[in-house]
Amino acid sequence: MSRKRTSAPVVAPAYTGRLEMAPVPSLRMPDESMHPDAAYRFIHDELMLDGSSRLNLATFVTTWMDPQAGQLMAETFDKNMIDKDEYPATAAIEQRCVCMVADLFHAEDLRDDDPSSAIGVSTIGSSEAVMLAGLAMKWRWRERVGKDWKGRTPNLVMGSNVQVVWEKFCRYFDVEPRYLPMEKDRYVITPEQVLDNVDEDTIGVIAILGTTYTGELEPVGEICAALDKLAADGGVDVPVHVDAASGGFVVPFLHPDLEWDFRLPRVVSINVSGHKYGLTYPGIGFVVWRSAEHLPEDLVFRVNYLGGDMPTFTLNFSRPGNQVVGQYYNFLRLGRAGYGQVMHSLSQTARWLGDQLRDSEHFEVITDGSAIPVVAFKLAGDFGYTEFDVSHTLRAYGWQVPAYTMPENANDVAVLRIVVREGFSADMARALRDDLTTVLSSLDELKPGGHFNNMQPFAH
Repeated sequence: MSRKRTSAPVVAPAYTGRLEMAPVPSLRMPDESMHPDAAYRFIHDELMLDGSSRLNLATFVTTWMDPQAGQLMAETFDKNMIDKDEYPATAAIEQRCVCMVADLFHAEDLRDDDPSSAIGVSTIGSSEAVMLAGLAMKWRWRERVGKDWKGRTPNLVMGSNVQVVWEKFCRYFDVEPRYLPMEKDRYVITPEQVLDNVDEDTIGVIAILGTTYTGELEPVGEICAALDKLAADGGVDVPVHVDAASGGFVVPFLHPDLEWDFRLPRVVSINVSGHKYGLTYPGIGFVVWRSAEHLPEDLVFRVNYLGGDMPTFTLNFSRPGNQVVGQYYNFLRLGRAGYGQVMHSLSQTARWLGDQLRDSEHFEVITDGSAIPVVAFKLAGDFGYTEFDVSHTLRAYGWQVPAYTMPENANDVAVLRIVVREGFSADMARALRDDLTTVLSSLDELKPGGHFNNMQPFAH
């Protein structure tokens, strides 16, 4: 009896070229279906053209997690975080994470037996968290000034070194941004600048714990003290929000005695990025408030069309629950002791790099990794090439070390920056040092006068 032959291949072709020869449209949906192996190989191979995320020293975003965390996150891609009635365990995990963040930042009135005592929410990174915190400050300002708020223009006082999301908030929600300029050799705001710019229409002051440009900590305590004195002397009473996107999961472990959080009564809200030094894959962030009085009830919506009565305060609605699950894994896996060990290790590596750069004849170190594990540095003189040349040449070795200009009033200063993250080992740091030495030797020989001297503003 003869066996009927089928058109299905018994052995899969070895590679994409044998499996699929027809061109694939890139700007419209293909007319025909594609074998899943072929689709995978097309996309996988194109993504090989990306740089290596582990060698990307420009980003603060986590590029390595425990394999067990990756498995948990893969298992929960399909859970919609917003559907708390359908996924009560995921919802409970989210609130536990909020409680842990609020506790880390010394929020008020927290109770071990009441998860709702922590006032906050998980977000898609600090960008959404910033928007929510800004809205809460604007609504509180409206309550403070009374019925005539519609005839007034609210303003927000912050440094020109803020992350671009604060600029977006002001533009999207009709708030006047009051940017405090930097100066050469000073890349954080000062209490004096703050006092000169606040008035009755200021909804808040933004202080940054770990700036994007240099990793420096702004003087939150000094800013709060100056505003406390202003209010005590009969002046305007202005709240402070701390943008701790980069430093919120670092400073409590490296500098536990530094008071920058809710231990300062003037701080009303804090945002932090779990996908930065929270050590979780993107995108996950949190915003927490000192207490319930600082989150206006008008901003909380209640819906019942997913089942049950669900309060929600987010700009986004649907999003995967796996990000919160990954963060919860880290909190349980590491605990305070583990986070402390990780942050001290990263700081040690960053400070070693800072020392190497300082000892060289080429660089002036701006931040040496002791505040948070970020090293910012610039050329110490005119070597015939620029920071942009150094950045560009390092790419030939796979390293992505960004070069950019500083903000307003200091934008003639160009800087290089290295963000030390988990997964960037001491051995990798030594390899970077060796490659940088080779790059500098080559540039010294060429003295090109700035082959790549394209002073583009830093996109942060």
